[in-house]
Amino acid sequence: MSSRSSFRIAAGAFVLLGLLSGVAAQTAGRGDLWDTTSQSSMTMGGMSMPMPPQTHKVCALKTWTRPPVASNRDMNCTISDFATAEQRVTWTSVCTGQMPMTGKGEIVRQGADAYAGTVKYTFAEGGMTVAISGRKVGECDNPQ
Repeated sequence: MSSRSSFRIAAGAFVLLGLLSGVAAQTAGRGDLWDTTSQSSMTMGGMSMPMPPQTHKVCALKTWTRPPVASNRDMNCTISDFATAEQRVTWTSVCTGQMPMTGKGEIVRQGADAYAGTVKYTFAEGGMTVAISGRKVGECDNPQ
């Protein structure tokens, strides 16, 4: 093989790799946009206090590595033990903000475009259950 042929093959491979990496970058930056709703009910001292529902838009990875739910940065929560089994997703959440708490979450997917579930938190003064639901409404950039 001549050096000219080797150069052409190498140049062609370089161009092809450049094109493929551009496609991968475009795909990696796209996620699914979800309309999410959460409603909390806190239990303290034997009394239950329901909170009004909250809605948010969440840009999530197309293949979930964490639940596609809104998070409160002030709570400083980390997600661990994230697992998917068919249509069921589970995880553990540990929050170290002003009100430290731990939680167990579960989502059941309802097809590719919807889900419903709960997160049950415990903290020193009581507990909180958060009912969550989501509906996919499109695509988005920069999923979290």
